[in-house]
Amino acid sequence: MILTLPTNYYQQFSGDTSKPYPAESYGGWKRADLPIDTETTAFVSMHAWDTGEDGEFPGWERCVEYIPRASRICRELTAPFLDKVRKAGMRIIHVAAPGQTYAKYPGYQKTLDITGPAPDVYGEALPADGVVSELRSFKSKYSFVGDENAPDVNRGHADLDFNKYVRPKGDEHVVVTSNQLFGLCRHYNIHHLIYTGFAINMCLVSSPGGMIDMSRRGIFCSSVRELTAAVENRESNRGEKNKEYGLWYDALLFGCVYNSADLEKYVLDPLADKK
Repeated sequence: MILTLPTNYYQQFSGDTSKPYPAESYGGWKRADLPIDTETTAFVSMHAWDTGEDGEFPGWERCVEYIPRASRICRELTAPFLDKVRKAGMRIIHVAAPGQTYAKYPGYQKTLDITGPAPDVYGEALPADGVVSELRSFKSKYSFVGDENAPDVNRGHADLDFNKYVRPKGDEHVVVTSNQLFGLCRHYNIHHLIYTGFAINMCLVSSPGGMIDMSRRGIFCSSVRELTAAVENRESNRGEKNKEYGLWYDALLFGCVYNSADLEKYVLDPLADKK
């Protein structure tokens, strides 16, 4: 079914080249009523992790400051949204991270039944030489995550599962590679993926199953503004400036940005009413 809903896009033109900062003349964020095909669209919940109760891994939270924000989004916003997706009968695909607990979910085996045995996530990699090993050690100590935080980060990742509020239900598909996600898109004739999860400026873009890999395979990749967060830094944290950058990056290169309320009002609720 093709439905129409208000959609956010970014107008990256036309800069006034007579001005010192031409981009200030761009149109910026705009909205238009645009179509969505519910038969060829699926929702993605990506890297929505169980990061423990608030304060359980303090070192992890000290270097990944969005953890409390992501937990609240999963609990208060994403969980009820995904339930509406289920009631509407639209497809949900959960993207796990390499090393995460995912094989125990029935939806992972269901994915393998369609896509075949799981290939290596990244393929062949060169072993680090001495200098690169030294550089990586330096970065780990002084850039991210820091020696004082590493024990908690390692404990948090030791048995990493989906966030309990947004775990796959029933046999909803679970994937861990871009090949698996593309295999499902090809199998179900999915041309449009709408992403939720973490983080809009990092994993959702560049990790396996992210927008870069999927857009290169012809998939239109959009996101839901309220159902994601960004990795923020010292300069961006106030005002979540990196989130704004991540949403702009998605809108410019990969797809569109939706408001969850618009998706519910114009797509999910009408579909549910027809059932």
